[in-house]
Amino acid sequence: MNTIKKIQTKSKEISTIQLIVIFYFSALIISTLLLKIPFAHRENVSLSFIDAMFTSASAISVTGLSVISIKDTFNNFGIFLLCVILQLGGLGVMSLSTFLWIMLGKKVGLKERQLIMIDQNQSNLSGLVQLAKRIFIIIISFEIIGGIILGIRFLNYFESPLSAFKHGFFASISATTNAGFDITGESLNPFNNDYFIQSTIILLMVVGAIGFPVIVEVLEFFLSRKEKKKFHFTLFTKLTTVTFISLTVVGALFIYLFDSRHFFMNKEWHEAFFNSLFHSTTTKSAGLATLDINEFTPSNQLFLSILMFIGGSPSSASGGIRTTTFAIVILAIIFYAQGKSTVKIFRRELLSEDILKSFIVITTGAFLCLFSILILTITEEGTVIEVIFEVSSAFGTNGLSMGLTPRLTTFGEIMIIILMFIGRVGIVTCLLILRGKGNKEKFNYPKEKVTIG
Repeated sequence: MNTIKKIQTKSKEISTIQLIVIFYFSALIISTLLLKIPFAHRENVSLSFIDAMFTSASAISVTGLSVISIKDTFNNFGIFLLCVILQLGGLGVMSLSTFLWIMLGKKVGLKERQLIMIDQNQSNLSGLVQLAKRIFIIIISFEIIGGIILGIRFLNYFESPLSAFKHGFFASISATTNAGFDITGESLNPFNNDYFIQSTIILLMVVGAIGFPVIVEVLEFFLSRKEKKKFHFTLFTKLTTVTFISLTVVGALFIYLFDSRHFFMNKEWHEAFFNSLFHSTTTKSAGLATLDINEFTPSNQLFLSILMFIGGSPSSASGGIRTTTFAIVILAIIFYAQGKSTVKIFRRELLSEDILKSFIVITTGAFLCLFSILILTITEEGTVIEVIFEVSSAFGTNGLSMGLTPRLTTFGEIMIIILMFIGRVGIVTCLLILRGKGNKEKFNYPKEKVTIG
């Protein structure tokens, strides 16, 4: 009896943040064991535990980096298991669990709501269950519609309808969850000149990366117009959308400029446009590619690394420091340079706490990536730019690679797994784990200025 009480007391001491990490770690272990099942592999194919864990971590974090060939390793059952894991990673452990919990007729309590709030990076508890339901329905709907559209288009590329729709639905799930996995063995390179497929994939990637609350608000906006009701977008949606679009447009422009005299020199305008736009969008977190990244110049590869480090929007399937973090830091620098003590945008004033948090996230992320780059340049056989690209891709849960992933040592694989995990869970969540309960300070020392800069 005393033992049971001790366990119950211990479980109460576990914070909501720690539970989220435990859930994701448990999902990682279970997914690894599932991918190790021989029945999921092709004939005469064996998968080591570390490779299974790497693939599982890449799927749970919806990254897409892989040390194995998905096409040559897994059979149809294995691909199905991978799709399930991608849903778990893309929708979020708690959102998917909540939907299943509701389907079983169970009541979602306060603890579960707190877990959803942390998992979806929300700031309050109101409307979280409804948000989780809407996220599930919207994402699944896009995946099904996208799968049907791509499946029909793929009839032009694959011999049988079954094969076409299998590739279509996998590509749709991979793009919407921003996973970046492919079962062609060549990513989207075979469809480099098919702008219909590229446009469909771009739309699905945006759905997964722009932020689930943004999609929900856009849906509510159209419903309110139909019912002739007033509707106001939140500051989060406004800032997220403007930043996301700006980064995509500016990213596409710079991708073209950096390679205008190299890769794009002999390309037609439409080829240059779609290649630039596609790879600017995919750096948000998707990781799908229509060309070999090694064909770009080192300056472009470095620029792509920066875009991957920023990642997509909060409350999405993306990783990295997130778009709002980047936007707030840039705005804070601009307003400080203008001699202003507050940051105002869209007739709202940002909280000092959010500004401080943004600087902490971007600084911590930069230190983490720099440290990882330093270590991996010592342990791995790859050029510096390959390591920078790999680290940025892992932290941004992206999946693009210059070819270093299959050559990683066991130590390198473990480091990349850690980066993918942190990128998916988020810097703030990881820092809150280290912070603990944070006892209130009982006294303050006299303040004194320090020379900075």
